[in-house]
Amino acid sequence: MTAMHSLVLASGNEGKILEFQQLLATLGLGVQPQADFGVIDVEETGLTFVENALLKAREASRVSGLPALADDSGLEVDFLHGQPGIYSARYAGEPKSDARNNAKLLAALSGIPAARRTARYWCVLCYLRHAEDPVPLIVQRSWEGEILTAPRGEGGFGYDPLFWLPPLGRSVAELGAEEKNRLSHRGRALQALVAALGEAASG
Repeated sequence: MTAMHSLVLASGNEGKILEFQQLLATLGLGVQPQADFGVIDVEETGLTFVENALLKAREASRVSGLPALADDSGLEVDFLHGQPGIYSARYAGEPKSDARNNAKLLAALSGIPAARRTARYWCVLCYLRHAEDPVPLIVQRSWEGEILTAPRGEGGFGYDPLFWLPPLGRSVAELGAEEKNRLSHRGRALQALVAALGEAASG
């Protein structure tokens, strides 16, 4: 597992980078963001989270020459037939804006009762040993919740202020970093990925 210390993280999202650094630090692992190697965000032309994660990982690995870890994640709202989905970060168009994305989501669900505001976060992680890796390691995890009618909390990023967790009685934006990393789609996906890498190394 020592090779894991030389990973490039294929993301330019500061919120994601911070979460990954926190998560990987608790597992004794370190990564470098793709900006350290001059990697430019690849155009996300895939139609699924898996396709987009692969595109990002391959580009980061190609430019850096290192193994790469990429994530593609987003919000799936049942009433909106899965939207905003793969377009979560750019739901309200360019330039990307959490505030405008949240406002658009609230408008789309205006007047819809809580029972029909079910949603889930998805995270797909893709690990490539090198840019031409024919057998990428892919894991995915979801996080169930509901969409609030108004933002709550000051933490997190993206749709976190609107994502309500009924079992906890809090929004994701009201969770501490440690609790969020333990419960979240991204945190559990990363833990599963690390476990799978460990199995591959020992096998």
